[in-house]
Parts: sequence; C-alpha cells; structure tokens
Amino acid sequence: MKKFGLIGNPIAHSMSPALFKAAYSSTDGQDGSPEFIYELIEGADFEASYKKFTEEYDGINVTAPFKEKAFAKAVIKSPECQKTGATNLLVKTPEGIRAYNSDYSGILLSLLEALHPEKKLKDLYSAITARSIDKPSGLSALVTGCGGAGKAAAVAAGDLGLSVTLINRTVSKAEAIAAALPEYGFKVRRQEDFRQCFKEADIVIYTLPGPVEGIYELTGDDFSTRSGYGKILLEANYKDPAFTPWILSGIQAANPEFKYIPGKKWLLYQAYTGYGLFTGKAPDLEAMTQVFGQ
Repeated sequence: MKKFGLIGNPIAHSMSPALFKAAYSSTDGQDGSPEFIYELIEGADFEASYKKFTEEYDGINVTAPFKEKAFAKAVIKSPECQKTGATNLLVKTPEGIRAYNSDYSGILLSLLEALHPEKKLKDLYSAITARSIDKPSGLSALVTGCGGAGKAAAVAAGDLGLSVTLINRTVSKAEAIAAALPEYGFKVRRQEDFRQCFKEADIVIYTLPGPVEGIYELTGDDFSTRSGYGKILLEANYKDPAFTPWILSGIQAANPEFKYIPGKKWLLYQAYTGYGLFTGKAPDLEAMTQVFGQ
C-alpha cells in the first residue's frame, strides 16, 4: 500500500483527500482495503512536515506557504518547476525526490479543453505529458496576479504559445518574472490598465483572491474577441469568485461564444494530473467530479 499526503498550513478544509479517495475508490480490494492512502500533514513547521514525508510517505502535494521550500529540497525538477521556482508535488523515485507543478498542468489541461472541445480529455493529457501540445496561433493572454498560481499560469500560457501580458498590484514583481523568463517575452502593464488589457486579450487567467478595481465595469463588449475560439476566462478562486453567476449570465447572453472556466475545474484538473503522477494510474475523473456535486 502506498501513502500520499498534503503538507501546508492551514489545510484542515482541503478537498484533496476527498478528491484522492474518489480518484481511486474503484481500485480498492475486495475486502474494502484501499490501494492508496491520502492524508493531511498539517503544521506550520515545514521541516517537521517534510521529515514526516521522507519517513512515511511515497509522495506529497504541497500548498502554501511551502511551495518554494519544497522546490529547494527536490533532486530532480521538471521544467515548469525550474521556471516557476516552486512545486506543489513531490514524488520519491529511485533517482531521488522529483518535483512537479500540477498547478501548471491543470491550467494547460483547462485551456486546451476550452480551445479543443472536440478532443478527448485523456488525449489532451497525453499531449501534455508528452510535451507535444497543439499550440494555437496568434492568440493573446492576460494573467492577472503574480503569486504562485499567477506565475504557473504565465508559464503555462507561454508554453501554449500565447502572447502574455502580466498585471500585478506591485509592478516590480511582474517585471521580475518577465526579466527572469526572457524566452517568453512577457509584457507588463499596470493594474490600472486592467480593463483595457482584459478587452484586448483572447484568454484571461484571473488568479487574484478578490475583485480588482474595474472588474464590475466590464461590459459585453469587453468579453468579445476576434478569435475563432471565443473569449476564454479562467478564474482560480473557487470559494468566492470575483466573477459572480449574475455577471457571467449577462455576459453569456451578450456573447454566446464566451467560455468561463471556474476555479473548481482548475482544482479538479490539477488533482487529476497530479494524482496520475503519484500513482502511475489514471484517476477516475468522473468520480472526482462528483466531489464538487457537478
């Protein structure tokens, strides 16, 4: 039996254990014994939590505020981890502890599904793992917020071949990300330019925990696009989203091609891609979806 877990603080209300249990409930033994176990390893002391992982677990998810510290511990680091300087998933391997970033892969899977609804999700996931992504041409993206999720979003959008603009309350933080990753050619704009940048972008990835100034002034025209894919908005916050159902219903009525990707889907696909890396087995996505009551 393999053991997995989540370290971070606080994490008592995390949905990760329920998602993991749903992902592999069908692989339990005839006596009901689980093939895999997933537990919370809560505590403010990173070193104590990390020690518990090395002694008792085969892999762990990592959440705030430990993603950068966990990255520093890894022996083998995936390309997206090296670019973001953070990991949310560590796995023990014969070669040493390997770091991944399933925030990144969850964003990619969410966007690819919106861009290519005709393709099966498993095929899109295979393309991500094989690093053979079908990149759209000529599309632009706005990433709002430059925290851990925002940086993962920026790298994912860059790897998708999008022209990316970064907006953050602290402009210097966005400028530092752009300077550290010159291969993407990230543009940086002030937060005061949010509405104009929103209107110009084909894809918007909104990672801020709350509404930015100007968000409630957006009109149907701001949600239009000349892209053949329709305007796409991915929002990270699934507990208290800034784009309320009332706002979205009005926008959807004005722009039927507009696509909204809620934070719950991002979380679901982050877990889906991450749990597969843990076990080497495809998780039961349908059962995981039911955790959200969808």
